[in-house]
Amino acid sequence: MLLNKEKRLKYIGFNDIWFVVIGIIVLSFVTDYLFSNSFMRYPFWEAVINWSVSLMFSITNWFVMRFNFIFLRKKFTSVEDVGKRALLLFVSIVISVTLIDALGGVILGYIFDQTYYFSERYRVLLPIIIISVMVMAIYEAIYFYIQLKKSIREEEQAKQVVVLAQLDALRNQAQPHFFFNSLNTLRDIIDQNSKDDAKKFVDKLSDVYRFILDSGDANVIPLRDELKFARAYIHIQTERFGDNLKLHWNISEVELDKMIVPMSLQLLLENAIKHNVISRSKPLTINVGIKDDFIFVKNKIQAKSTQLPSTKLGLINIEKRQALISNRLPIIVNNGEEFTVAIPLLTASDIKA
Repeated sequence: MLLNKEKRLKYIGFNDIWFVVIGIIVLSFVTDYLFSNSFMRYPFWEAVINWSVSLMFSITNWFVMRFNFIFLRKKFTSVEDVGKRALLLFVSIVISVTLIDALGGVILGYIFDQTYYFSERYRVLLPIIIISVMVMAIYEAIYFYIQLKKSIREEEQAKQVVVLAQLDALRNQAQPHFFFNSLNTLRDIIDQNSKDDAKKFVDKLSDVYRFILDSGDANVIPLRDELKFARAYIHIQTERFGDNLKLHWNISEVELDKMIVPMSLQLLLENAIKHNVISRSKPLTINVGIKDDFIFVKNKIQAKSTQLPSTKLGLINIEKRQALISNRLPIIVNNGEEFTVAIPLLTASDIKA
């Protein structure tokens, strides 16, 4: 077990080789001091011989206690058995230390022609038992600390899996939402324009969907990529609305490397187009700009008298995805005349681990 790192980590919780080596040396000097204080009473080499006896006792005690610790760890594995395991470990320490001392005393007595008297030894055994209990308590405390860290890490990983599943579900929800609105747009083009216009729309729509596929499972993408997607989408819409749809872009180059939730800007533009009148008499102007690390989409409210069927997923989807990725949330302002949605531009420090 001492040389098998995998088993040490499994049953002890940490690689205890250095703890064993240093602990045995310290315990041997303490034992020697309590038993005979050899280095103060005898010449150096005689003191070393006496200390080596304490060293042998310490090695034996340590490995027997360590064996008992591992045996009880295997036998009683659940949290409910902690009290039972601790009691049995304490009893095993008392018995082990006493028996090892008695057996060692008899052997040494035979070698050096001395008699072992338990009545003279029990006062020395008591501090050895206390030290041994403290050593095993350190083992137990380290084991529980490592198990606690492992449990916290597993809990965090489980939370991350849940978050990723939620993000994946929301991302998959956003794409059908875009597809649904694109089909409505295509229907209007077929009703109002030539077949060639409808074909052009489908071609450009395929380009947009290629971008969606390329973005893959990314939870955030650079703003420059999202702008390409948004501008491609607006290019599609100008096929339908011509000069009646006006976009004012006010985006600084220095902001383009910041991150944004994929399809969020496109969804805001899509909502503005879907829910407002766009005609020659009432052209729709959409302003897109950046302020205080937020990218905003603002338009004058020109509500339609009859609305197309709505899934009502656009803003909700953006808000949920943003909340899962960052503590910085979108800002929505409706003052009755203008509708503004601002989405935070993210840096690495803003993104939840």
